[in-house]
Amino acid sequence: MAARTSIIDNAGRLDDANGGMTLDGDKRGPGGMNLEAIMARLPHRYPMLLVDRILEVGPGHRIVGLKNVSMNEPFFQGHFPGRPIMPGVLVVEAMAQVGGVLASLMPGAEGHIAFFAAIERCRFRRPVRPGDQLITEATVLRARTRIGQMQAIARIDGAVAAEGIFTYSMGSLEGGPGSLLPAPRAAGAEPEQREAVRRGGR
Repeated sequence: MAARTSIIDNAGRLDDANGGMTLDGDKRGPGGMNLEAIMARLPHRYPMLLVDRILEVGPGHRIVGLKNVSMNEPFFQGHFPGRPIMPGVLVVEAMAQVGGVLASLMPGAEGHIAFFAAIERCRFRRPVRPGDQLITEATVLRARTRIGQMQAIARIDGAVAAEGIFTYSMGSLEGGPGSLLPAPRAAGAEPEQREAVRRGGR
């Protein structure tokens, strides 16, 4: 597979060295996803859909996603009046949603979505304010059929805003998004896997 290089210009478009990038629709392989394709893979909806575009995706190992932080975000009304700062838990959620798109591209993920199971080494390096572009890069550290782990780093203008290691478990979408079922526990699963799934189901 040819190596890809990309540059985000001042208008927020992604130019690709291979001759144009953002793919319209949900296509696996190098490329990006528009909002409609993201919504086809995540059940989140406004105001809790916190990723606007996928800029790059390498199914099974890496993804880069974008959140445009607007002054119109509902949480800025109370956090904080006169000094708007995006709540840290929502920064983490935005990062996790980018990872959730990547998890949906993993083998065997069809009909499932990713749930939080654990967060480790989470650090906030700088505040996220209105007008910022929060760009999250998530990389797979390990992945099994129903549980996995990713490292996520969110940046603003190239500077790290937040980072952490997320463990996720896959939940079934049987019956549609309104009837989420926890992932079945595999017989003989490792103790830490069973514990992570148990915590994620709370």
